[in-house]
Formats: sequence, C-alpha cells, structure tokens
Amino acid sequence: MTKKIFLIKSADLQPGCTRKVETEGGDLAVFNLGGKFYATSNMCTHATASLADGEIVGDDCIACPVHFGEFHIPTGQALTFPCTVDLRTYKVIEEGEDIYADLDAESEEAASAI
Repeated sequence: MTKKIFLIKSADLQPGCTRKVETEGGDLAVFNLGGKFYATSNMCTHATASLADGEIVGDDCIACPVHFGEFHIPTGQALTFPCTVDLRTYKVIEEGEDIYADLDAESEEAASAI
C-alpha cells in the first residue's frame, strides 16, 4: 500500500537546501542534493532538534543544529556521536515538478543498505 503525500514543488527547494514539511504523520525534512530529492523524519534521534535547521555537510549528510551529530541523508544512518539511532527515511516520488513521499516505504538507499 502507498500513502503518498505531497511535499513540495521542485522549484521551491534549490540544490543544497533543506525544508521542513508538516504532515499529519509528523514533520519531515526534505533535502535537495544536487537535484535529487530525499525525505527523512525531521527530528534528530538524539535530542529535540529540527534537522531542517541543520547544515548539510559534505555531499550527503545533515548535521544536527544542537549537538552536531551527523546523519547520512539517503540512508538515514547515524554517523557521528552523539547520534546513535538512525533516522526514518521515506521513498520520494517525483511527478513532473511535484515531489511526494510514500509514508509506507523507506528510501531506496535505506532499503538496499539492509
């Protein structure tokens, strides 16, 4: 089953940027990494902090704005202390300029990393 929700228009999120999107299931962080879109849970798994307020580091990681722990955006993997619990990721669906997330499926990168 697919629970597809609209996130954003692709033109509204430039490469290298992040945006918080409020959904009925909770807030998501949406990332544009070089023209490819990703969606994860927005809350850091270590402390109460919005990852959409964090900084993208390297090509594909997000640093929490509170304690600077890093997560790999495509897989949600916690990479640095104090973050030890992975982020929930969501499959992103692009239809023309519309970006959607499937809340019932994890990102393809996370699924293949298992």
